[in-house]
Amino acid sequence: MTECDGSSVRAVLWEPWRGSTSVHCSLCAHHCRIEPGARGLCGVRENRDGVLRALTFGCAISAAVDPIEKKPLFHFLPTSTSFSIATVGCNFTCSFCQNSDISQMPRDGGHIRGSRFPPGEVVSQAVETGCSSISYTYTEPTVYLEYALACAEPAVDAGLKNVFVTNGYMTPEALDLIGPYLHAANVDLKSFDDDFYRAYVGARLSPVLRSIRQLVDMGVWVEVTTLVIPGLNDGADELRSLASFLVDIDPHIPWHVSRFHPSFLLLDRPVTPLATIERALAIGRQEGLHYVYAGNVPGSGSESTSCPECGVVVIERAGFRTGRVRLVGDSCGRCGARIAGVFTSTESRERV
Repeated sequence: MTECDGSSVRAVLWEPWRGSTSVHCSLCAHHCRIEPGARGLCGVRENRDGVLRALTFGCAISAAVDPIEKKPLFHFLPTSTSFSIATVGCNFTCSFCQNSDISQMPRDGGHIRGSRFPPGEVVSQAVETGCSSISYTYTEPTVYLEYALACAEPAVDAGLKNVFVTNGYMTPEALDLIGPYLHAANVDLKSFDDDFYRAYVGARLSPVLRSIRQLVDMGVWVEVTTLVIPGLNDGADELRSLASFLVDIDPHIPWHVSRFHPSFLLLDRPVTPLATIERALAIGRQEGLHYVYAGNVPGSGSESTSCPECGVVVIERAGFRTGRVRLVGDSCGRCGARIAGVFTSTESRERV
């Protein structure tokens, strides 16, 4: 693994700032104004002589074949595998980040590290390993949008789907660029409180909510994950408001309620009690969400998908392992009710 420099790659979504050599980056909702020689908050986009450059292009910090359930996506090509890639960098500073060693590397040490992995090779390896999709994950794919775009278009030509695992802090313009090639996204909705976002994430809530709505409107299959942290975002009223927001968009959006374990800078909080996870799941169902799942709770009965009409388990899961599938096409094998999702690679992006 070496230092990478994608400085020859001109970034997308920026403009000169007020006629000077400073630039305004409109890739994400931070809208950084970047002076010559400086980088944006993500640490991977640099102003070089008045031109914004994407430093991570073609430079992967991680690549692996994962079950799609690991993203987590439970209603998008279940039982398939996804070729998963990432670069260093992130536009958030989450104090509880589980991948801080790579997400915060450019910010903490200024390093852009990884291995050369050109887009064409990414697509070729995805095909050769039998994957159904490419997932842009582990860090925040928005900050390496140029790389994701260069992979996503040929991926579609090769019969692959494209997946974003994202914090949702991109601008509408960024979604417009990736949208024609994007098929699914898991959006990390970390809280329903703007103060939480400012204190623990270094961002704001409203752009994330806007992105979720835009992704759904674009026809991208969307699932949402919330890491429930004791004493910070586990209040019943907040969880109810979050679930209600999702129901207002589409009650078929799967909500993954994930259990917190101390990590990175947030080491003074306990592991989320199972009772808190169960309460959150109940709130989601009470508000009208059809598909609510427990995350980071191995062996939980709330990992499986049940038919919202008759209650039979249609997809059995234990962790990232999928057991018996009782679907006929996209319908419950018992009562014939439609199960929301994308279950074959030839389906369109339209929601139920």
